[in-house]
Amino acid sequence: MSDRIFGGIGLSLALIFIWQATLVQESFMSDEVGPKAFPIIIGIIMALSSIYFLVKPDPEPHWPRIGRFAEIAFAALSMVAYALALPEVGFLIATAVASAYLTWRLGTAPLQSIVAGVLTSGGIYIVFRLILGLSLARGPFGF
Repeated sequence: MSDRIFGGIGLSLALIFIWQATLVQESFMSDEVGPKAFPIIIGIIMALSSIYFLVKPDPEPHWPRIGRFAEIAFAALSMVAYALALPEVGFLIATAVASAYLTWRLGTAPLQSIVAGVLTSGGIYIVFRLILGLSLARGPFGF
């Protein structure tokens, strides 16, 4: 039953997401695909995944203990904190801290989590900023 509720909520959110994507204003200087395509594709994937849960739910899922729910809540809060920290401390620092925290909560040793966070942040920065030339949030150090 809970999978069907999850599927119904997911399908509703996907339809709202697709609807909102169709309302995106297109500039006269846009590429052939346009700004609507990617959000609509994401919405379609989410809708198909939700339909799967509606059609073929698990018999009765095993729900985690309350402590695991608290960890999930802290992970979600860390993503909110990450979004708020991006303009203040910049992409590299915010991403390194968020990645380190999340990998630590997934079971990695603290020192390995710090290394993973720094490498993840640096790797994403190299790909998106240096190779693709995309703009990322600049921190107080100018990068």
